Amino acid sequence: MGSVASYFGQLCGKEKKQEEERHLRANDRPFNLSYHYANNAIKTSKYNIFTFLPLNLFEQFRRLANAYFLFLFILQLIPQISSLSWFTTAVPLILVLAITAVKDASDDINRHKSDNQVNNRRVNVLIDGELRNEKWMNVQVGDIIKLENNQFVTADLLLLSSSEPLNLVYVETAELDGLTLDGQTYALDNDKVLLRGCTLRNTEWCFGLVIFGGPDTKLMQNSGKTTFKRTSIDHLMNVLVLCIFGFLASMCTVLAIGNAIWEVNEGSVFTVFLPRESGAGAGLSAFLSFWSYVIILNTVVPISLYVSVEIIRLGNSFYIDWDRKMYYPKSDTPAQARTTTLNEELGQIKYIFSDKTGTLTQNIMTFNKCSINGKAYGEQNCACKRPKVDFSWNQLADPKFVFHDHSLVETVREGNPEAQAFFRLLALCHTVMPEEKKEGELFYQAQSPDEGALVTAARNFGFVFRSRTPESITVIEMGKQVTYELLAVLDFNNVRKRMSVIVSSPEGKLTLFCKGADTIIYERLHPSCNKLMEVTTGHLNVRDGLRTLVLAYKDLDKGYMDEWKKRHHEASTAIDGREERLDELYEEIEKDMLLLGATAVEDKLQEGVPQTIEQLAKADIKIWVLTGDKQETAENIGYSCNMLREEMKDVFIVALSPHCGKQSTIIHFTSCPQAFALENNLQLELLRTACMCQTVICCRVTPLQKAQVVQVVKKYKQAVTLAIGDGANDVSMIKAAHIGVGISGQEGMQAVLSSDYSFAQFRYLQRLLLVHGRWSYLRMCKFLRYFFYKNFTFTFVHFWYAFFCGFSAQTVYDEWYITLYNLIYTALPVLGMSLFDQDVNDRWSFQYPQLYSPGQLNQYFNKKAFVRCMIHSCYSSLVLLFIPWAAMHDTVRDDGKDIADYQSFALLAQTSSHAILCLDTHYWTAVNQFFVWGSLAAYFAITFTMYSNGMFLIFTSSFPFIGTARNSLNQPNVWLTILLTSLLCTLPVVAFRFILTQLRPTINDKVRNKVQKEVVPTPAPRRPPARRISTRRSGYAFSHSQGYGDLVTSRRFLLKRPIKSRPVLYIQTDSPLTHNNITKLRIN
Repeated sequence: MGSVASYFGQLCGKEKKQEEERHLRANDRPFNLSYHYANNAIKTSKYNIFTFLPLNLFEQFRRLANAYFLFLFILQLIPQISSLSWFTTAVPLILVLAITAVKDASDDINRHKSDNQVNNRRVNVLIDGELRNEKWMNVQVGDIIKLENNQFVTADLLLLSSSEPLNLVYVETAELDGLTLDGQTYALDNDKVLLRGCTLRNTEWCFGLVIFGGPDTKLMQNSGKTTFKRTSIDHLMNVLVLCIFGFLASMCTVLAIGNAIWEVNEGSVFTVFLPRESGAGAGLSAFLSFWSYVIILNTVVPISLYVSVEIIRLGNSFYIDWDRKMYYPKSDTPAQARTTTLNEELGQIKYIFSDKTGTLTQNIMTFNKCSINGKAYGEQNCACKRPKVDFSWNQLADPKFVFHDHSLVETVREGNPEAQAFFRLLALCHTVMPEEKKEGELFYQAQSPDEGALVTAARNFGFVFRSRTPESITVIEMGKQVTYELLAVLDFNNVRKRMSVIVSSPEGKLTLFCKGADTIIYERLHPSCNKLMEVTTGHLNVRDGLRTLVLAYKDLDKGYMDEWKKRHHEASTAIDGREERLDELYEEIEKDMLLLGATAVEDKLQEGVPQTIEQLAKADIKIWVLTGDKQETAENIGYSCNMLREEMKDVFIVALSPHCGKQSTIIHFTSCPQAFALENNLQLELLRTACMCQTVICCRVTPLQKAQVVQVVKKYKQAVTLAIGDGANDVSMIKAAHIGVGISGQEGMQAVLSSDYSFAQFRYLQRLLLVHGRWSYLRMCKFLRYFFYKNFTFTFVHFWYAFFCGFSAQTVYDEWYITLYNLIYTALPVLGMSLFDQDVNDRWSFQYPQLYSPGQLNQYFNKKAFVRCMIHSCYSSLVLLFIPWAAMHDTVRDDGKDIADYQSFALLAQTSSHAILCLDTHYWTAVNQFFVWGSLAAYFAITFTMYSNGMFLIFTSSFPFIGTARNSLNQPNVWLTILLTSLLCTLPVVAFRFILTQLRPTINDKVRNKVQKEVVPTPAPRRPPARRISTRRSGYAFSHSQGYGDLVTSRRFLLKRPIKSRPVLYIQTDSPLTHNNITKLRIN
């Protein structure tokens, strides 16, 4: 009952009272249990064995269609109203409920398995002074637990100690701000908390105090924030179903009025045969007739529509999962449809919002070029097929590093002081963490791939970063080990756009090494460097969209350094104005520096990105790039991937700040703390400006601003949007768009876990949209058109027949035919068409991307298409009723006996209705053929069985049509009538479509006509990405987030972006909570 109560509590909007503070005592379970904190067991399942049936039925009957058919079933149990047996509604309803229940049960069983697997994991817990192996579900708040290497973090823990000398552990951000112990307040920073769901790496063991368990952990608190996405077709179907209800009520009202009129004018004639009950007049008869026709015409409301739609979506999702052309063998990553409810929306995308790094690019940085003391080295000075440099002389070189300019190695080995100072700077000025499990096998874990590439380059050219402590950095310089004293780290941030370290050599020489964006460093150079700066600037104007950094240094006086360090300590410990005071000190010391040179790092485009963007542009899909990189970097990538072209001479910049740029056809956004352009009063103007441009690149945007840009387009353009990214900073954008696509790349799985679809390479996006998306939309629209057509045709026959039966609610068809019509006779052919049909194959879809545009315009199924279906159904129903009626009127059999009875007419009408199948199938497969002919065979087999003598003798009241099939279907005129009815239903439609194709052909008609005349196009060869020729400045190679220099110098190391399969590292000193004291956490 607790599950039921909690379920209805959530349903009614009851929320748990927000916790403002938390009291706990380390390793004291009785004290902590008194506060009734949640234990560490999690539950993501919805049902158990006792609550499944009531809760699932309750959920299903919250759907309007299911509740309506339950109401109909109750009406059918009233003899005065129903002219149909109860099973005509009960059987379809039970089947629909059963299919949905099985699906829900399967999903919930998987959730139970996942919960059990997590809850039964084992962890060592400190209980009564000894470590005991307990299940995760038994861990309580306040327990001290021991984690070992590669174990998942059990709960949200306060880190107490670890095995490493500097207490290195892997943690991520938590939302706690402080801790009070014995009346004193200690900082409870993000780096002191290990979050549930993380994995401990490179640490033999660590101890932690459980502060939040199970449902209270950040992982579980954030897990419920994903909104349920519905397609535009879903919204349209809901509107249409409501309209159908109104239309049904109108038809029943018309027929009820007709019944009242008929009873007044003609009813008295029949009282001899059908005597009325006392007091029953025309008014009561009309009232009962209204509800009787609600039952008879119920097929106009599609009870099986939603189940059929889910089956179609599931099938089309399997096609995505099984597509070998979207499988990436290098990482063994197939495409995955993580949701089954959005497939047809993939065929209606108008706007794509893409991240840059790791999405368009590989996020694998390579050191390509550099400029040292006015001389350029790298690819630009190399012959195209020059052999790569042999680094075998360096025992600690990275074997994966590739460089082709031999002159640079020779310069370094000859002892050139500028070249050696250049690589010494790269080996010292960073926050990289080294790991050496075996002698000589170094692994670097870097905050950004750029830093990793630069440190690796220094390593191969003889300056090997070997190890670090908070006070020192050890480097192997040309085979000789040198340990530098680390005096200060002047960290990177978005305002400074540079990073510096101050070190002391073994000889006592003090040096500041600095690297950063070119414009920032140039402002702080000594005037003597002006000429060298001009030469280096020429080298920076590279033509390949590389990410660049400028390097500089400054020798420092010991006396000045002592005085500066004292002021630095005062500023770093200040309570007020700490950041401003530190910035002033940094500005003071980072001036009059001497230029060493510049580096150029390449983040290569993924394979096929330019071709994919070109194809999507031909499909009239607008692609916006939203990136955190600076303008130059984003612009160069735009040129590399064909979004920007050299003929686009006018580039104008709309800044998210008061500054204006030069006029242009491409729009860029540059970020600042006040995002003025995203404020409500400017959103529409921003969108109008952007939509007039061919290409939009938003640079220097935060994750929140990415989501805001998507929401602006959704709000004002009313277009279907898709967001694609590969990192945690793309999650908000992915969730904000109609469809989110995650790329499993170098930045973990956060984007994939939040996405609706995932794959390994950006180029697979064109197949997802132009093939799977377009086919899914086409199939769904055909299904809906045909589904509504056949149901309305079936229903309208009863409506017309009411005018011939005195509005008595008499049915045209046999009860069993009504029951099985949607379940057996017409279900499989329409499902076959909806799962296998395609107008053209995948190669033609790529050859003509313009085939995608009808989906964007919602041409295949809309309100007009629905009205056309109704008109078509009205015509077909008139043919199906009056042609058999006219053919059977005053007709006799070959032996002279009368054939014009109600049962023979009903059989003829229902048999003729099967001939109108399959008009819209373009792609015939063996499965389609089997479904169509199998359904017809099943119809005749079931009909002859139900109309046989045996069924009548066993169930006399249920099968009254004894002998009708064999007596009617052996007459030639019956088959001729069926043929005539079929031709009159189909020929006008075929003729109309033929004329329309000739006069107003659609893009699909034109392409299908070409398909019949031409051979299948061969796949386009993959072109290597062309090298762009441009004089645009490359972007600087830095992670655009706050650096971690303060952690390096304070024994708390953090590297937030590990290289593949290598985790992030943190350092934490021993905590005072190892003592058994009362602890109070204040939560904001």
